[in-house]
Amino acid sequence: MRPFAIAGLQLDVRRGDDTERAAAQIRASVKRFPWTQMVVLSELAATGHEPRDAQPLPGPAEECFAALAAELGVWLIPGSIYEQCGGAIYNTTPVFDPLGRLVGRYRKMFPFQPYEPTITPGSEPLVFEVPDVGRFGISICYDLWFPETTRWLVSEGAEVIIHPSLTDTIDRDVELAIVRATAAQNQCFVFDVNGAGLGGNGRSVVVGPAGDVLHVAGPDEEEFHLEIDLDRVSRSRRLGLRGLGQPLKSLRDRAFEFPHYAPGAKSPYLDSLGPLELPARGSRAGIQGHGGVD
Repeated sequence: MRPFAIAGLQLDVRRGDDTERAAAQIRASVKRFPWTQMVVLSELAATGHEPRDAQPLPGPAEECFAALAAELGVWLIPGSIYEQCGGAIYNTTPVFDPLGRLVGRYRKMFPFQPYEPTITPGSEPLVFEVPDVGRFGISICYDLWFPETTRWLVSEGAEVIIHPSLTDTIDRDVELAIVRATAAQNQCFVFDVNGAGLGGNGRSVVVGPAGDVLHVAGPDEEEFHLEIDLDRVSRSRRLGLRGLGQPLKSLRDRAFEFPHYAPGAKSPYLDSLGPLELPARGSRAGIQGHGGVD
């Protein structure tokens, strides 16, 4: 067995910097469940979810979380932080080890366009090793809608995908299906932590490598602690999902390449879809005489 205990904190997110309150809740959670080895928050949970909240990294939030990880002796993934870097703003997740050392930062590759027009996408994955346990990859919210991002992490050996989210929209039920499909397609654990309050509509979910749902949170503030066994991943990838499909091996052994992934490749159909922009009203009915146009 390769057991590892992860806590997801689905916090009631407020406006602006709330780092101190988040730190207090992390501290209380680990005190209550001292067997916890990693703590994960939701996207932008502690430092504000408006671009104006951006701060340089390293900065005060990272200093707080690094000290907290060392104090508690846990791996700490504090959701994400709007990072100010030069003239750009990134949505960035730092990872701290139990000594408080920064293991790496991941910049969200797919900001939620066209609704986050001021956020610059990252371009590099982050996969890190938890010694004697296994390899973990980071994905942020909308990234998971693009299978290529997870496949990149898995191709680098990731066995657990840590996925902070901030979803407060009607498509949360679709995301739950995507999380489950991602786990099954890649035969890995997916630990998806959404926020509550201003940070999302909750319903965080943890899924195992057979597509099995281990926990679904409610809509309100909640913390959940699960011990997973990473040997389930290696066994599933070797023998197949429930003894059946072995998709990673089939992808590796394919007899063809995907032409649309070649450098510089174009898709006339995708090009025909038009620009990535905010949708207009589908109908003007009922707005004449109220500031609308005929």
